[in-house]
Order: sequence, then structure tokens, then C-alpha cells
Amino acid sequence: MEVISQNKERTYTVELRGELDHHSAHDAMQQMELAFDSVMPKRLVLDFKGVTFMDSSGIALAVRAQRRMARNGGSAVLCNVPPQAKKVFDAAGITRMVPVIEEDKV
Repeated sequence: MEVISQNKERTYTVELRGELDHHSAHDAMQQMELAFDSVMPKRLVLDFKGVTFMDSSGIALAVRAQRRMARNGGSAVLCNVPPQAKKVFDAAGITRMVPVIEEDKV
């Protein structure tokens, strides 16, 4: 899993590429935690356009990120979620907790 991030005007965007499983989700969350502490973003965009496979670890990543942002008075959104990952999120009801948006609305 490759994690590409950027911060622009307190919007922290994390682009995920590859397979999102237990190990890669843990690594991605660690990278995000470091950024949360140093950048203190107001908005987090988790971009899934490069995700080729996702298991339930993606659910944990999205929920944990959303909770961290909420604790700091911010918000989180998911974007470019591929069909397989969307099925996983929908089955768990995550899209009721973390909004899914289209790329052009980021």
C-alpha cells in the first residue's frame, strides 16, 4: 500500500493506492496520526481511487480517522471509493458516519 498525502489550507488529503488490509491500514493510520499532530487539519479527505482491494480494515481506518477529526473539531470525508470498497462500507453502515463524496466536490 502506498500512502500519498498533502496538506493545503488545513485540508489534509490522503490518497491510498494498492491493497488496504490489516497491515497497510495500520501503517496508513500511523502516518495520518503523525500528520494530525503536526498539521492539525480541519478537514480530512481519504481518497480511495487507487485502492485495488479492501477488507474490513478499511472500515477501521475510516472510523478511526473520522473520530480523531471530530475530537479536534474537524471533519472527514471519503472520496473516489471503488465499487468493491463501497460494498464493504455500505454493509457496515460507514457511509452514514463518514460522508462519501465525488472527486469534483473535494
